[in-house]
Amino acid sequence: MTERFTLPRRRDLKPAEDYGFFGPGSVTWKVWSYPTSLTVGFQRAVVVEELDPALVTAVTHTYDIFKRPRTRYSRTLSYFALVAFGDTRTTAKAADVLVKVHSKAVGTEPLSGRPYDANDPDSQLWIHLTAWHSILYAYEKYGPGKLSPEEEARYWEECAVAAELQTCDPADVPRTREGVREYFERMRPQLVGSEMARNAMNHLLDSKVMLPDLRWPVRLVAEVISAFIDTATLATMPRWMRDMAGLPQSRLVDALIVPVMRMGFGFVHLSRRLELVLLALLSPRTVPIAGPVLLRVPPQNAETLTPAQARERYGYAKPSEAHPELRRKQKDKAHAGMRTSDEGLHESEPYLGTA
Repeated sequence: MTERFTLPRRRDLKPAEDYGFFGPGSVTWKVWSYPTSLTVGFQRAVVVEELDPALVTAVTHTYDIFKRPRTRYSRTLSYFALVAFGDTRTTAKAADVLVKVHSKAVGTEPLSGRPYDANDPDSQLWIHLTAWHSILYAYEKYGPGKLSPEEEARYWEECAVAAELQTCDPADVPRTREGVREYFERMRPQLVGSEMARNAMNHLLDSKVMLPDLRWPVRLVAEVISAFIDTATLATMPRWMRDMAGLPQSRLVDALIVPVMRMGFGFVHLSRRLELVLLALLSPRTVPIAGPVLLRVPPQNAETLTPAQARERYGYAKPSEAHPELRRKQKDKAHAGMRTSDEGLHESEPYLGTA
């Protein structure tokens, strides 16, 4: 069945159980709630990530990003929105289930012949930092501009807090802009513009594939907006990365898109309702997560927790230590040439949407 677009309504938004891991006053809420974040910022993250050979192999082994791009995009966006905005109970559960989901993505990376594992801490750190860096970069380039030094320091501290919900070690998260740059420089020799990576990046940079079924002329308007977002996303990527991925764009276009997108996002930010409509176009599943924050719907309990407090309260292990038996079985199956199980996929649907 074709998914139809429906306008989100405030009365359909339910209050969250609590403020989650950050809450009002956090730099995370300030940056991630701006319309640059879950559009250009998030698209940049999922495009850039594909340059890691292990990650692109894990992502493309089911071919779902090509067969069902909107579904895969929406599930990933929903998870990151949960981390930033979701209540602690739901987000802690989603983080635990995601370890099960990722346990399926194991095997051998074809270029190097080395094993890959979507739960590998290094792979998870790459995903995590690429996302948080891209979100901030888009905010700076097309939004209000740079954070104050104090706010930026808090942003990277909060990034480390969010890392506790993945299998990577929060201690490995840089706490400064310079540290983040050094991390990406260390990663650069490991990145490969393989045919697999280029295909995935070109596909994910076409945001029209993320749109729902829309009637003309709304479809035309949405496609024009998508084209501007795609151009803006590419303009955030360094030249060496674009060359590696085979994604050319002139310096003139790079320069011209900046004032256009600043004005566009600034206009959208004048109306929280309009921000919600834009989000609903890309991922309706994310609206119940981010909507209460965007429209300032107060939660049932005005409290925040740390990930450690949430795990203790709800009874979850650290992601790096969660479900060891399942992960071992999945690796054994993969190494034996058997199909890994889909355990966790259906369990994840109430939190991340249809698998």
